[in-house]
Amino acid sequence: MRLDPLLLVVVIAVVSGKPTTTHRTKAHNKLLLISFDGFRWDYDQDVDTPNFDQLVRDGVKAKYISPPAITMTSPSHFTTITGRIVPVSRRWIEDHGVVHNMMYNSTTNLKIPHKIAMTKSEWWDNGALPLWITAQNQGLKAASFYYPGGGANYSGQPVNRALVETSNRPDDNETEWQENIDMVMGWFSREHFDFVTLYYGEPDHVGHAKGPDHPDRKEIIRQIDRTVGYLRRAIASHGLADSLNVIITSDHGMTTVKKRPAVDEIILNKYLNLLKLTSFEILDYGGYGIVTPRPGKEQEVYDSLSKAPNLTVYKKDELPESFHLKKNDRITPILIVADLGFNLNSRFIVYVNKGDHGFHNGEMDMKMIFRAFGPDFKKNYVAEPFDSIHIYPLMCRLLKIQSEPNNGSLVFTEEMLVRDGAVGVQSQTSLALLTSVAIYRLTCF
Repeated sequence: MRLDPLLLVVVIAVVSGKPTTTHRTKAHNKLLLISFDGFRWDYDQDVDTPNFDQLVRDGVKAKYISPPAITMTSPSHFTTITGRIVPVSRRWIEDHGVVHNMMYNSTTNLKIPHKIAMTKSEWWDNGALPLWITAQNQGLKAASFYYPGGGANYSGQPVNRALVETSNRPDDNETEWQENIDMVMGWFSREHFDFVTLYYGEPDHVGHAKGPDHPDRKEIIRQIDRTVGYLRRAIASHGLADSLNVIITSDHGMTTVKKRPAVDEIILNKYLNLLKLTSFEILDYGGYGIVTPRPGKEQEVYDSLSKAPNLTVYKKDELPESFHLKKNDRITPILIVADLGFNLNSRFIVYVNKGDHGFHNGEMDMKMIFRAFGPDFKKNYVAEPFDSIHIYPLMCRLLKIQSEPNNGSLVFTEEMLVRDGAVGVQSQTSLALLTSVAIYRLTCF
């Protein structure tokens, strides 16, 4: 009996229980991950976007990608940067514990706004290592530019360099956008960073304020397109065209909020006395709400909320498996997800947003973009839709580092890559697939 070398390597890995790294034929290329908050999958289809169009010819486009169940900024971004899902136990986003934009404690009634929570390590550091830290632990140099989670420490370890977005800073300053790109290009070319994440707060802000169908949303997409053109020129001027891969994506989509007089808006206090029956709540925050009933009142709260129109109410232990949420300690006993376009008002209507997210991730309005280009990506390649969780092992492959345990799979993304003959570092999922093949082939001898 004769085993081929790759099969033998996999068999050794199965016996030892250790991940296997095969010989790399060359050093890794650098990687820039850019997120445009709230960039819905179809936002570039009703606007003239010559630079995005060129990206399709020069790189990879996915038809769309799906966010995790909580279609909010912090949970979705942290899912992308941690890839934290473990298939054996069916755990998804609950592993990283970032289950809302707000930092909260349902026992003490603590609530900390989104941007203030960016530096609160206790909210982010729950045992799931983001890719910055994993890369640093394997000898790479990483940085975060406004990306959610980048300003925290993980087991006491900070990201090598982290700039944290401040409150009350305008999201749409095009000059600042270009300056940020120049700064990041300098990090790559002069300071030899290997991995950088760069976050922009648009088109989310204009989507909330004006709605996804407003002309101002189209104008901000044109601005983003100009920024992509500026990025490509900056890459060339810094001599990085042959050594820098770029992934452009988002965290969720956006939908139009249904308002009076066209519809009756949801006011939950019509159906139950929130003050009397609940001890904690985060409502008035779009289409996703969490509630902690007072002791002995869970069934009454559930039954009362079930009578409200245009929403679905869940008990924590009865959440659908597809949500991947019910094992997390931070999830309250009752969750509410509004129907697409309806926001959750607690006691009276105070919600002014024209557009929002937070709705079920199966809704097409919640899907977002994926573009990629660089020396490791094919040109003029269109990929089928996939879940955002699969970006994490793709990034590990590009950086040629060993991933942390995750539920992403290269099966959904590896066809985007130019094959150079090197096996590289396998993700946990890919190793499992190779193991299954190895065991099958052994039984055939």
